[in-house]
Amino acid sequence: MPTLAKHTSIKMIGANGQISIGKKFAGRQVLVEEQEPGVWLVRTATVTPDNEHWLHEPQTAADLTRALNWAESNIPNDTNMDNVIEKLTNG
Repeated sequence: MPTLAKHTSIKMIGANGQISIGKKFAGRQVLVEEQEPGVWLVRTATVTPDNEHWLHEPQTAADLTRALNWAESNIPNDTNMDNVIEKLTNG
């Protein structure tokens, strides 16, 4: 069963084939689905570039969350910098 429209307005499609749906959506990406000739469903969307899909895989997302939580609770300091450099240099 289709949902009822919350807001209806009349727009004119310009000579260039464009319509304006309001400044509050400026710069947003949208999905435009032609459900049948003359009937379109327009939805705001967040599109993930192909080379960033791996960041949204469950294990990767969990690893990133764990790393961010660790970084928040382990504030960096310079007190042991010589030890860190020594370990990195000498393995």
